[in-house]
Amino acid sequence: MTTLRRHSLLLLVLGSLVISMAMGLRHGFGLFLEPMSSEFGWGRGVFAFALALQNLIWGLTQPFTGALADRFGAARVIVIGGTLYALGLLMMGFSSSALGMTLSAGILIGLGLSGTTFSVILGAVGRAVPAEKRSMAMGIVSAAGSFGQFAMLPGTLGLLEWLGWSAALLVMGGMATLMLPLGAMVKDTPTARQAGELGLRDALNEAAGERGFWLLCLGFFVCGFQVVFIAVHLPGYLFDNGLAVQVGSTVLALVGLFNIFGTYLAGWLGGRFSKPRLLSWLYLIRGVVITAFVFLPLSPASAYLFGIAIGLLWLSTVPLTNGIVASVFGVRHLSMLGGIVFLFHQLGSFMGVWLGGFLYDITGNYDTVWKIAILLSVIAAALHWFINEAPLRREPSLQATS
Repeated sequence: MTTLRRHSLLLLVLGSLVISMAMGLRHGFGLFLEPMSSEFGWGRGVFAFALALQNLIWGLTQPFTGALADRFGAARVIVIGGTLYALGLLMMGFSSSALGMTLSAGILIGLGLSGTTFSVILGAVGRAVPAEKRSMAMGIVSAAGSFGQFAMLPGTLGLLEWLGWSAALLVMGGMATLMLPLGAMVKDTPTARQAGELGLRDALNEAAGERGFWLLCLGFFVCGFQVVFIAVHLPGYLFDNGLAVQVGSTVLALVGLFNIFGTYLAGWLGGRFSKPRLLSWLYLIRGVVITAFVFLPLSPASAYLFGIAIGLLWLSTVPLTNGIVASVFGVRHLSMLGGIVFLFHQLGSFMGVWLGGFLYDITGNYDTVWKIAILLSVIAAALHWFINEAPLRREPSLQATS
């Protein structure tokens, strides 16, 4: 028992460090939108498309990296993902065209994030801890990603101001290589298939036949739309409204800081109350926060309050959503099934970041996208209300043939 606890604790620490690095480096990408777009004469749509593609690639490959982690363990997947992440940052630092941005910030970093973030690492955590502690453990690891966003953002801004955007990205690429030794030390043993457990194909068919699984996917689409639109376009929105660049970076840092508390609290609450109901309330409150931010007078103070409030709600969806997947379907294929749900999150991310840039270039403002984000909050709250998190009762005949 002591050895098991020690193994779980080590995996929590290593997984937290990897996800903190991966999410922390990514959180500052919005700061590069204005300097890169201005230097090369791009509309904001070029930068926005590259990051939209990044989120799309991240999501499309997540079920496959999750399945590989379920089959071979998380360590190999993290090392490969970390390598691609570092290469993407280095190439982004030398990019001077839309094609270069697409290949580096879009494809390589998207693949890197797929192997170093939530589905792979939370799948390993879900396999390592007892069911009664799973929601809390996922909350801790998600909170580590939030800490990385908070801790690394001031450093990203400092590098940007000191070295310029190109050299700053090269330094960030060097930092990303730290994920390789950390990932290599993750001792994640894939769960041996037990009698009566479903194989991969049957697990996919089972999930596809569950209405709640698709409701969860659609709800996570909304989460991705909102958070990535805000992360990428909020600094530009504040700058357009006369606030200093430092205000935007401070708001993103506040998001990361209060996200730590929000994700930890969500994990704790998820172990005690209905996770679908918690998600419904979370999305409703998000809608209220965004509405107040957009329609009340804008100032540095209101921007900071928005960063605090939205930070508490930022990644709180992650431990609750993955916790529902684990509760309903078990942990045998958790990384893969969680990856499918996360794919919808990234489809939403693609739409949020791309639509933000596209409509901005057409209209000169973000008003329409803010209103869409508010409407989606209401829709997501309604979707989660009808999800049942009780474990599936499988027919003996299905278990026997799987």
